[in-house]
Amino acid sequence: MKTWLMPLCLLFACASLPAGAEVWQPAAGHAQIPLWPGTPPDMRAMPGPETVKTSPDLLAGKHVTAISNVSRPTMTVYPPQGKNTGAAVVVIPGGGFEILAIDLEGTEICDWLTSRGITCVLLKYRVPGAPYDWRTNSRPHNYQVPTMALEDVQRTMGLVRSRAAEWHVDPHKVGVVGFSAGGFLVAEISTHFKRLYKPVDAADKESVRPDFAMAIYPGHLALENGKLNPNVPVTSDTPPTFIVQAEDDDVDGVQQALVYFAGLKQAGVPTEMHLYAHGGHAFGVRRTDKPITRWTDLADEWMRGLGVLPH
Repeated sequence: MKTWLMPLCLLFACASLPAGAEVWQPAAGHAQIPLWPGTPPDMRAMPGPETVKTSPDLLAGKHVTAISNVSRPTMTVYPPQGKNTGAAVVVIPGGGFEILAIDLEGTEICDWLTSRGITCVLLKYRVPGAPYDWRTNSRPHNYQVPTMALEDVQRTMGLVRSRAAEWHVDPHKVGVVGFSAGGFLVAEISTHFKRLYKPVDAADKESVRPDFAMAIYPGHLALENGKLNPNVPVTSDTPPTFIVQAEDDDVDGVQQALVYFAGLKQAGVPTEMHLYAHGGHAFGVRRTDKPITRWTDLADEWMRGLGVLPH
């Protein structure tokens, strides 16, 4: 299997990622909120300080911004535009657990969601981390649970529900959307409801289970033998799920979506999957002439069917 990071590596020349501006900052009017009151659990040393780099090349007419060496995970809240639906979605960017594509699969996703009246919570989780190992520049355990990143997602889910009243969010309408490596984390948070860390405050008394989930070109869900990754133990408690993938995705092949879909259906989980002949990998919500880049229209309809968005 090829690495999650290949398309972004072509943009960033990741083998020797040069330093950029330190510590990503959201647009004016938005503040990053630390996830943890102190040192995060299971923290591993990073290869350097947090840096931000913009790709020299364009993807769908725009540059891509990547964050590397995230040791202080945060969430940034983007309030809904127009009428508030009461729903919230935690956005989980991809980047192969080495970097975070913070605009392509982060802030631009929030633009889509907030325009639909949804509160968006953009997660900046810890990278690099498993299954990527920067010490050896390899992925010896491609299907393992990404402990640091999953802990950050679990913590974020609890924080969102603990502050639901403050943010005018319905705690029973909190979903997740993730891309590539973030899509793997969507499957992980959809199947791991027991926290991997010891509770640190009242937020950790809240449920971490998403009420709905969207996995967009997810990876590492299918083993080499075609079976579902056992670290994604799908059950009937897994939330309703929406999946998108291209059949010509040569990074995370279409088998990833097919195997996960089959596991969800076998468990009786309401699932909707859309496969497209063309689209490749790592397109986010940037519109091109490819039909797959209009997948958000289908996601809107799916969320209306769930009652997340009004009819």
